[in-house]
Amino acid sequence: MAPDPTDLLEAVVLGGSPTYTRADLIRLSGVPDDLARALWRALGFPDTGGAAAFTEADLDALRLVWALIEEGLLDEETAVVLARSLGQSTARLADWQAEAVGRLLVEQEHLEGRDVAEDPEVVERILARTASLVEPMERLLDYAWRRQLAAVLDRRLARTEVIGEPSADGTVGFADLVGFTRLSRQLEDADLAALVEGFEAVSADVVASTGATLVKTVGDEILFIADDAGVAAETAMGLHAAHARDPDVPQMRVGLASGPVLRRMGDVFGSTVNLASRLTALARPDTTLVDAASAAQLAQLPGMGLRQLAPRRVRGLGVIRVFELRRP
Repeated sequence: MAPDPTDLLEAVVLGGSPTYTRADLIRLSGVPDDLARALWRALGFPDTGGAAAFTEADLDALRLVWALIEEGLLDEETAVVLARSLGQSTARLADWQAEAVGRLLVEQEHLEGRDVAEDPEVVERILARTASLVEPMERLLDYAWRRQLAAVLDRRLARTEVIGEPSADGTVGFADLVGFTRLSRQLEDADLAALVEGFEAVSADVVASTGATLVKTVGDEILFIADDAGVAAETAMGLHAAHARDPDVPQMRVGLASGPVLRRMGDVFGSTVNLASRLTALARPDTTLVDAASAAQLAQLPGMGLRQLAPRRVRGLGVIRVFELRRP
C-alpha cells in the first residue's frame, strides 16, 4: 500500500514521523502531566489518548518550557498563557499561508478538480516544494516576530507604560463596509473571497502606513488602535480614500473613540471599544464619527475639521456627544 500523502506531508513539516505517546513525553521530559496537558490544549490541539502523536520536536519544546520554568524566567500560568497566544496566532497564520501557497500550487500544477492523492508525481512535487519552503518560512516567522516584539516594546516605552500593565489610553477605530451582508449574497464564493482579501490587504497597508496598529479583521470589519486621535483620524481618512479607488468595494463607515483601553492577548476590550463600535453603527456611508474625547484632541490639530451632530442615545452608554470628522 502506498504511503498516505498526509502522513508524508506531516513528516516533512514536523521534521519526522510521530513516534512518542503523551506518556513518553511526560517520562522523558520530566514535565508534570497536568502542565503538559494544559500546554497542549493551550496550543489548540485535542487530547491524543495513547496514540504515537509526538515527534522529537515536541519533546524538545516541552523540555525548553520546563527549563524556563525551573530557571524562574516563567511560571506555569504564564507558560500556558504564552502557549495560548502562540496557538491562536499561529493557527490562523498557518491556515492563511497554506491557503496562499496552495492556491499558487493549484494554478502552477493545474490541479483544479483533481484528486492529488491519485497522482504520485504530483505528491512528490508537493512534498518537495513544502520541504523547500518550511525552513525559509520558519526564518521569516522568527524575523517578523522579533520585529513585531521590538515595535510593541518601543510603543509601550514611548507611552511610558508599565510593561505588562493591561490598560492604557488610546484611540480605537472600527471600520466596516456598508451593505456587505446583502452584497455577499449576490457574489460567487471566489468573488466574495477576493473582495474580502483585497479589503483586508488594503486596510492593513493603510493602518500600518499611518502608525496605527491593526488589532484584527473579521470579514468586512477591521479594528485598529492608535496612540492618539490624530493618528486614528488620519487612518480613518486614509481608509476612506484607499477603498474609494476601487469601484467594486462598498462604501465604508468608521467610528473613533478615545479613552482607557484594556489590552489582553493581542486584543482590546472595554467601554472605549464598545463606543467606537456603536459610533460605526451610527455613521452614514463614507463618513467617520468620533466621540467627544477624540474631538477634543482633534480640535487642536491642523487639517482636521469637525461638525457637531445632535446628541445620540446609545444603549448601555447613555446620551453621547457625536462629531463628524471632515477635511476642512
